[in-house]
Amino acid sequence: MKSISPTDIAALPARDRILATAHRLFYQEGLRATGIDRLIAESGVTKVTFYRHFPSKNDLIQAYLEQRHSLWMDWFNAALARRDGPAALADAMREWFASDDFRGCAFINGAGEMPAEPAVTDAARRHKAEMRQAIAERLPEGPGKAEMAEMLSLAADGAIVRAQLDGQADAALAALESLIGKLAG
Repeated sequence: MKSISPTDIAALPARDRILATAHRLFYQEGLRATGIDRLIAESGVTKVTFYRHFPSKNDLIQAYLEQRHSLWMDWFNAALARRDGPAALADAMREWFASDDFRGCAFINGAGEMPAEPAVTDAARRHKAEMRQAIAERLPEGPGKAEMAEMLSLAADGAIVRAQLDGQADAALAALESLIGKLAG
């Protein structure tokens, strides 16, 4: 997944500029760590403009998570479609882990940062359900399809966390590929 460059952000309308700035900062630094004043300064808007578009930080977080979900799922579905067979999932993860701005799953990170915020945990659940569905759609029909999709999505989440925490995508991908081979074999 590729993020928008700061030059491209500057050309956007105010609401989109705020959201693009939030997207970059929330993903790189976290939901809690990113303050409103920094978002306002880096998006180049006034406080009045910011609050006109997003009455609270939680409103901005929800808009960010909706946008992140849409962008990530578009990328994920396209990445899976470029490949065939059980290796498609590991290949898609390899592509994402190799991106310059990889910092794990925004939804896992967000739920970990704000576990008491229902909007964040609900967004994470919806995201993971749609990810699981995207994986299931590429599996062969059969009685164990839903269970296989569940196992593969759980394995992908584990690989995401391991690649982020260890900083060693190769080890996470090797484990994911091995597990896929055992499940598919």
